[in-house]
Amino acid sequence: MIIPVPTEFSFAENIKYLSRASNECMHQIVENTLLKLIPVESESFIVQIREGTEDHTIDVEVMHGSKEPSLDDQQAIAAYISDMFDLNRNLQPFYAMAAGDPLLKHVVTSFYGLRTIGIPDLFEALCWGIIGQQINLPFAYTLKRRLVESYGHSMNWAGHTYWQFPQAERIAALQVEDLLPLQMTTKKSEYLIGVAKLMVEGSLTKQGLLDLMDCRAAEKQLIAIRGIGPWTANYVLMRCLRYTSAFPIQDVGLHNAIQHVLGLDKKPSIEQIKEFSLSWAGWEAYATFYLWRCLY
Repeated sequence: MIIPVPTEFSFAENIKYLSRASNECMHQIVENTLLKLIPVESESFIVQIREGTEDHTIDVEVMHGSKEPSLDDQQAIAAYISDMFDLNRNLQPFYAMAAGDPLLKHVVTSFYGLRTIGIPDLFEALCWGIIGQQINLPFAYTLKRRLVESYGHSMNWAGHTYWQFPQAERIAALQVEDLLPLQMTTKKSEYLIGVAKLMVEGSLTKQGLLDLMDCRAAEKQLIAIRGIGPWTANYVLMRCLRYTSAFPIQDVGLHNAIQHVLGLDKKPSIEQIKEFSLSWAGWEAYATFYLWRCLY
């Protein structure tokens, strides 16, 4: 398959971002090629994604699967990849704004073509947000790997095991005691199982949140769920629901990035960040993602 990409897209920059964590279990990168197990309804396919031989394209090949991919399967894979790389987003307005912004102008030049890498599955995005609460990033990756390898679906190909994030049904059936050996705290275990149960019963769905068609309304619905505060909600709004106005303003990484870019003696206050971000209106998520990127 050949998937067209916007002019404002750099496969190399996105692969660099995806390569940042040595303990990532949800994909593998070999010689600038991304390999990932992609779910399509009840099937799974190991897919290879690389820079296209034609300008402004990426090449996608199904390497292995639970069956031969049908045309519908291929279209679903293409849709997943487009969502993951946010390929349908016109970034020209963001870059025009950033060019005149003191905080962003050099960052966007350094990482031009980077997209907010998405997590298309709502349950995965929620779990990753919950797992990452109040711990450092390396340990968060370790916890995610333990959860995935304990309860996720896997497929072997060419000497490597590829993992799919656990389904909500699997986690909803667990007891808190089942997750404690992974070094999940009791609270996080309760939160993960609670979110899984909401998704299984159908009261929490990606489409339901998207149907609200409003970032703040979706945030309000998410933070009503036990274990999901403003940071986790905005992380999910940003990485899964694709609201470009999502803004995890309390994120420590964002504070560190602003301090680094501006050469400040100490981390900025929330009030200072609000002032810095006045010109970002509607693009807070992309501004945050680019600032995060400068920390790696």
